[in-house]
Formats: sequence, structure tokens, C-alpha cells
Amino acid sequence: MTQNLKKEISAFGQTVLVFQGGGALGAYQAGVYQALQEAGIEPDWVIGTSIGAINAALIAGNAPGDRLDKLREFWRRVEHGQFFDGPMANMFAPLRTMNAVMSGIPGFFKPNPLAFMGQRIPLGAEHAGYYSVDPLRDNLTELVDFDLVNSGPTRLTVGAANVQTSEMHYFDSRDMPLDLRHVMASGALPPAFPAVRIDGELYWDGGIVSNTPVEAVFDDNPRSNAIVFAVHLWNPHGAEPQSIWDVTNRQKDVQYSSRGNTHIKRQRQLHKLRHIIQQLAQLVPPDAVSNEDLKTMRSYGCSTTMHVVRLLAPQLDNEDHTKDVDFSPGGIRNRWEAGYAHTSEMLAKAPWRAEADPLEGFVLHEAMAGKIVETPPAY
Repeated sequence: MTQNLKKEISAFGQTVLVFQGGGALGAYQAGVYQALQEAGIEPDWVIGTSIGAINAALIAGNAPGDRLDKLREFWRRVEHGQFFDGPMANMFAPLRTMNAVMSGIPGFFKPNPLAFMGQRIPLGAEHAGYYSVDPLRDNLTELVDFDLVNSGPTRLTVGAANVQTSEMHYFDSRDMPLDLRHVMASGALPPAFPAVRIDGELYWDGGIVSNTPVEAVFDDNPRSNAIVFAVHLWNPHGAEPQSIWDVTNRQKDVQYSSRGNTHIKRQRQLHKLRHIIQQLAQLVPPDAVSNEDLKTMRSYGCSTTMHVVRLLAPQLDNEDHTKDVDFSPGGIRNRWEAGYAHTSEMLAKAPWRAEADPLEGFVLHEAMAGKIVETPPAY
């Protein structure tokens, strides 16, 4: 069964994993990867922002047989708030969050005392953050083999925001050697964490510009047939908030999930137009093929097809705006298990087997709350 599924997936072209940013919510991505690996599916390309970049580096920077162990070890090292875990975890969530704010997250970040002395204290561009991420730097140095990132079979792309230009930049192992700085830059969320300097430029967490790096797949050159597992951590759908507490929680979901929907709608339209151009070009008489203007117009056509399976992390009971700093053992376990369960169910249903319109170069399959929903074309 595993070999058959692996062969079926590979028939669609390259296999791509796309990971959003979301702090502690990223444990869901680790569960997604575990289910894929157990099904014999390894990615050809992993793309991530923030915590998604960290998970992506742990995958691309290790041999397939070691990847799951390294993911488990990383998430074990960043567990926090064990004393506030268990049946009463929701009641103690404010204390757990306060503890993280005051003392940091072991294995991830620790307070920068100078930053708490005043907002105008000159810290320097590469130290201007409330926390130091030296613990994360030490962990990733130990857990990620960047020689393998740059020479191995799995392509790695991480997104970061240029501080001075506000532009999103994707650092890609296909085009340049990547190192620890690129992953750290992708997770440098201000004002908590300081910017990272790369080749003279400062970079912050890519999530402040585009938290859903799926655009890197759609805009790749050259485009290739692919099956893309886009793993979303922030829910684009939610109830009307009834309190300031609800507003703060919903605001984060909207802020960090909204551009994903925009990218998908835009790319579905663009891919359909490329397919239409490709088919129209085939109707042109052979004696007109030499026309230079026609050649230029034909170059905008494309026959590639991308199947995008979007997996969405669930909303846990009583979660609030501090969910992305819930590194409690129970919170990590619940999200990891949800990612594993959702992906296992999705693989069993195999939505990509459904017949698709040949004009659709972008076929979207939504996997929400354990259900597969075939989304109608966007026009």
C-alpha cells in the first residue's frame, strides 16, 4: 500500500511541503510530516516561514531516516510550562504565558535584559529585540546539517522580510548556499526577536509580509507539475468575536491567514489563463508560428498542473491569542496528533484522484477538520 501511494503521488510531479509561520502551532506541521513519511512520501521541496522554516530545515537538513527523530527532539527541547499542563491547563494558561514572557522558552529564546530597561535604549540593529535567540541558534546548529541542505536531494526555501525595503525575499538552496542565518532570519519576529543581517541587509520574520509562502511554488521558474501539501496554522474562518479577548484571538487569525486565500484565488486564475493560452496557441496555423509577436504571446502559456492539498490546523478548546506561545507538552502533543490524524485521513481519501477540468492548471483540495472538500473553480 505504501509503495503504491508513493508511486501514485510521484506521478503528479514534484512533491512540495509548504509551512506557514505560527510559533507553537507548528507542532501540527510535524504531525503532518510524520503521516507523510509513514506513507512513504518524502518531499522534493520544503518551503517555510518562521516556525515553518525551522521545521522545513529540520526535514531538509537530515537524512530521511533521521528527520522524524530530529523533529521530535526539537519539539521536546522547546517544551515549556510543564507545571501548568494537564487537566487544568486552560485555567493556568495566563500563568504559563506570563512565565514565557518573563523567562522565555527553553531551547528557543531568553530575555534580553537591556531591552527591558527602556524602548529607547540603543541596542544596535542586530540586537534590537526583547529576547535573545541564542538557545534556538544552538539547537539548530546541532540538529540541522546545512551541508546536507545544500547538497542533498530536498530543496529548501525560507522566506524573510527585508527590513529596509519591506519586500519578501525567498532564500533558496537551489540558487545559493543556505546557512543558519537564513533560517534565523525567517523566524526573527519583531519586536520580540532582533533582525538578522545577510549580505549587508537586515531581515525580519517573513510572516509580517506573507505568512503563507505558497507563492514561492506558484511563481517558481520554470514551473513544474506538482502535488503541494500546504499546511496552514491560522484559521481563515471564525465566529464573530464577542469580547476584546475574542477580538485579539480573531485578529491574529485574520492577520496571519488572509493572504493565503488571496494567493490561491489569484494563482487559480493565472494558471487557468496560462492553460487557455497554451490551448489557443495550438489552434494557430503552422505558417504563423515564425511570427515573433506570436512566439512572445505563446511564452505566457503553460501546461503544468498543480494539485494543492490544503491542511488546516484545528482550533483547540478554549484557545486564545496566546496559542502561538503555548509550548506546553499537552499543547504540542495535541497539535502534533491533529496534524498526523488529518494527514492520514487525507491520504486515505486521496482527493487528487477526482477528475479535474483540463483547463484548470491549479486544482485545490481543502482538508478541514478531517474532511476533504472539493472547492469549485474561482473565476
